[in-house]
Amino acid sequence: MAWLSLKVLLVGLSFLGCLYPLVDFSFSGETRGQKPNFVIILADDMGWGDLGANWAGTKDTANLDKMAAEGMRFVDFHAAASTCSPSRAALLTGRLGLRNGVTHNFAVTSVGGLPLNETTLAEVLRGAGYVTGMIGCRAAGGGPPAPRSASAGGCCWPGRKVMKPGKWHLGHHGSYHPSFRGFDYYFGVPYSHDMGCTDTPGYNHPPCPACPRGDRPSRNLERDCYSDVALPLYENLNIVEQPVNLSALAQKYAEKATQFIRQASASGRPFLLYVGLAHMHVPLAGTPPSAGPGSLRPYSAGLREMDRLVGRIKDTVDLTGKNNTFLWFTGDNGPWAQKCELAGSVGPFTGLWQARRACWTSSPPCWPWLGPPCPEADALTVWTSRRCCSAGRRRDTGSMETLNHVLFHPNSGAAGEDGALQTIRLERYKAFYVTGGARACDGSVGPERRHERPLIFDLEADLAEAAPLAGGGAEYRAVLPRVAAALAGALDDIARDRVSRADYSQDPSVRPCCDPRRPACRCPAA
Repeated sequence: MAWLSLKVLLVGLSFLGCLYPLVDFSFSGETRGQKPNFVIILADDMGWGDLGANWAGTKDTANLDKMAAEGMRFVDFHAAASTCSPSRAALLTGRLGLRNGVTHNFAVTSVGGLPLNETTLAEVLRGAGYVTGMIGCRAAGGGPPAPRSASAGGCCWPGRKVMKPGKWHLGHHGSYHPSFRGFDYYFGVPYSHDMGCTDTPGYNHPPCPACPRGDRPSRNLERDCYSDVALPLYENLNIVEQPVNLSALAQKYAEKATQFIRQASASGRPFLLYVGLAHMHVPLAGTPPSAGPGSLRPYSAGLREMDRLVGRIKDTVDLTGKNNTFLWFTGDNGPWAQKCELAGSVGPFTGLWQARRACWTSSPPCWPWLGPPCPEADALTVWTSRRCCSAGRRRDTGSMETLNHVLFHPNSGAAGEDGALQTIRLERYKAFYVTGGARACDGSVGPERRHERPLIFDLEADLAEAAPLAGGGAEYRAVLPRVAAALAGALDDIARDRVSRADYSQDPSVRPCCDPRRPACRCPAA
């Protein structure tokens, strides 16, 4: 049963947003009896059109494009929400926000997180025989040291098999910390890296200042800047650096990830590595681009840095465990359009009908286009699959199971209630019951509009969603009852399911802070 659950989570991984999953895996005859390793790399706020494998005009992702050519590319794959916490909760639990309780983002001062009665992918793997052990380095920041097993030269990792470097954003206080959710080693930031000041503020819109020093108070700016507390970097339960040096974060993630893969592979035991990247979320790290026609804009420079990081991880996998490792790259929710030139590209999925009417949704509507001729799976897949169906289709790389023909798009911060199923994908059709309510690049907010008779688009004929089907037409009349029945069935199933409730209460005392006596909680790096 544990392996069936794992298959549902990993073969069916996905839901709303412009996603571009790339999978590289190879199982030789020598390893067929072994449990496979899993490496899941999750990009943050990356656009579908940012990848050269998807969009020919992109030249910044050479390693990812190579991975797409060598492995499998899922061309109709979707995240479970258009914001961070809900999409990550769905990835790790296989359940929509209306089931797992996570319907919008957690804050710096959040008391709770992913409900403790929800089971994570890491816990499933542990139950399937992935041995774990808690060993980490002593922190330089506040709090008690983690259990230590190290020589004078640094940490050793005997027995460790489940690791999560990178962004968590599912709760950081008490038992909601990743160290208590199936991950025996954690290295990363507890939430989005724009939710705290740094000394290397990078590129953001609006621009944000560096953390205050000395006795200077923090400046009152737009809340987007979070200038009152520094962004912390955790190793296990300890803050090892606050504020984080954003310009060095990618290198640290790469070092931790590759070290883990090498040492775990040498132990001969199966492992899970979940890498929650900071890229391509703002602020974008890096040095200012040089002047001249050949200079890179900040977003392109960030893409290339992320691509190099993924390339290092893949190279390490290829050297140590390629014949028995499932390597997956995807994104959490698509580009953050209101960040203007610092946001990614949606490619051809522009949602023209809504853009023309200034009726913004929580993220640009987007549905993957059948791109370059590389191995592809055209099955409609989603992170929140609950069962496997037998309607498989074959394409280049063998048999693929179609896990869903209906997907639901929950609201994640625009018009309507958080988590509500407002948009439905039924095979080639997409139906909107609510539109509007999200902020655009110019700061405007489209009016909330509720559609008793939903707007329905035919995605095969109109991938840019330029014009909905005519309400009185035969095609609309044929599709509408099926859409309504699918929504009613999903709501009935959720009502009868075991539903969790997330604690979204806030308390200033739970802000991660290595030294509350210093401005912005400032502590040196280890």
